[in-house]
Amino acid sequence: MVTEMVTEMVTAARDSRPAEGEFLPYYERYISLVPAGDVLSTLEAQMIETQDLLGALPASISTYRYAPGKWSVNELIGHVIDSERIFSARALRFARNDATPLPGFEQDDYVRNSSFDAYPFDELASELDSVRRTTVFLFKHLEEPAWMRRGLANNAEVSVRALAYIIAGHELHHREILRTRYL
Repeated sequence: MVTEMVTEMVTAARDSRPAEGEFLPYYERYISLVPAGDVLSTLEAQMIETQDLLGALPASISTYRYAPGKWSVNELIGHVIDSERIFSARALRFARNDATPLPGFEQDDYVRNSSFDAYPFDELASELDSVRRTTVFLFKHLEEPAWMRRGLANNAEVSVRALAYIIAGHELHHREILRTRYL
């Protein structure tokens, strides 16, 4: 009985979009892309869709850039990996009630200082899948109070729940860019 009640409370936290004030307005662009319902289910399902998309691409596309100065396909995938790791680390710390303010990160510096274009395309796709699996396990085992905890990242308050939605929406945003600008 108690287990069922805890499960229902956690599901309610996962089913509800983060409220205004749980994240910076900038992140609405990602959160708004996430379909209604359980964000954990979305995180699980979208990775299957992304892996299907990546699996259908030839390895020769890995260093393609749709315009000068834009990221390559590998760099785009690497950026999604780096961002998910950072957002997940923030979620872990805040879920554990760590009140240490966390710095922001400059995505272009991260990509510029990576070697994503040297990665074999299939290994990068596998790494993305592995990172998502760890993200799902992190959120899957959080209790309801942890979903609602907040912390400071990049000088702004953000909730653990908002971070789950940001991760899901960020991946959807970049998957759409991959489809519309690279293919």
